[in-house]
Amino acid sequence: MDPTRTAIGTWSGGRFMHFGEPLADERLIALLRPGDGIDTVITADAYGAGEADLLLGRALRGVDRDSYCLIGAIGHDFYEGQRDGAKGFPRFTDTGLREPGQYADYIRTATERSLERCGVERFDVLMLHNPDRTGYCSPAVWDGMRAVREAGLTRMLGVAPGPANGFTLDLIDCLERNSKDIDWAMIILNPLEPWPGELVLDAAAAHGVSVITRVVDYGGLFHDDVLEGHTFAEGDHRRFRPEGWIERGRERLERMRPYAERHGLTMLQLACVWNLAHPAVVSVAPTLIQESGAGARPIEQKRKELAALAGGAAGADPGARLSDEEVRSIRAIGDNSGSMTLKGASPEHEGTPRPDRWGMDDDLSAVAARWGIDPARALVKHEATTVNQ
Repeated sequence: MDPTRTAIGTWSGGRFMHFGEPLADERLIALLRPGDGIDTVITADAYGAGEADLLLGRALRGVDRDSYCLIGAIGHDFYEGQRDGAKGFPRFTDTGLREPGQYADYIRTATERSLERCGVERFDVLMLHNPDRTGYCSPAVWDGMRAVREAGLTRMLGVAPGPANGFTLDLIDCLERNSKDIDWAMIILNPLEPWPGELVLDAAAAHGVSVITRVVDYGGLFHDDVLEGHTFAEGDHRRFRPEGWIERGRERLERMRPYAERHGLTMLQLACVWNLAHPAVVSVAPTLIQESGAGARPIEQKRKELAALAGGAAGADPGARLSDEEVRSIRAIGDNSGSMTLKGASPEHEGTPRPDRWGMDDDLSAVAARWGIDPARALVKHEATTVNQ
């Protein structure tokens, strides 16, 4: 099965990525088990250093392999690399770990081990997870990715930038270099964060690359139970956001609410439908979060809301569509252009490249010119701009 309209990732449920309350095993297994309108499941081997794969494997037991789409992701070496605190494990392309001639062996081994933990023989899509500059542009990396596809370990290939916003020119450059091999890309996109993800959509469409969008929920705001004054637990990833982001986001969300009511959608469903209205966007994978507190909505209810968009539950029209004018109006309300410092290639970066940020070069400048992107204007933080971040 190819990736479907609605998807869920093993970062949901608070166990392997710290968003909200961590679910107990059986509840998380039920959340991740494909079916009832959500037939695409996404995992990454680095989540829990393989633990997410193992738990997903339990969720997949007894489910017909042809009835769901399984997306895997490899790229962080937790086998030989040492974790660097919150930065996580190094990419397998780190020069301290191996040379380019060893990339293919790592990719094959990491893919096989992830499949073994999941209890299946192949992925439908295997993604390169959070690559550094080498991952985006090295022929040796993509030779290794092609090799696992040719070996039957995956049907399709993809790339998943992140985890933060950015990597715009790097992703476009990667698609141009490997357009014959890359079938899918995963980016951050939602009505409160149209920028910078929107900048890669035309290039993806032009190269026949389908897009999965994540963070559709904008840190949980579109689930409608993160309200003004919400307190996040110690370690919750949303604590990194700037003070006042909830209040600013809620104000803009309320301005979007009439569009949801007009189409009989919840706010999460509106965010998903808005994403799906864009060229190349085929699938949405919001983070499903069990918030703390007595007023928090059950995460199972949030799953049903998402599933309804695929016709898997009552309460939403799976064929709901926004007009072009509605898409533009919602984008104008949520416009976040220039709201943050982006990762990846940036005209603001000087000095030695880091694993998640580096300077411009001639190749990337040429990419920007081909796609009408002015890096000095479109890829930098605008200090004086009032935005919802």
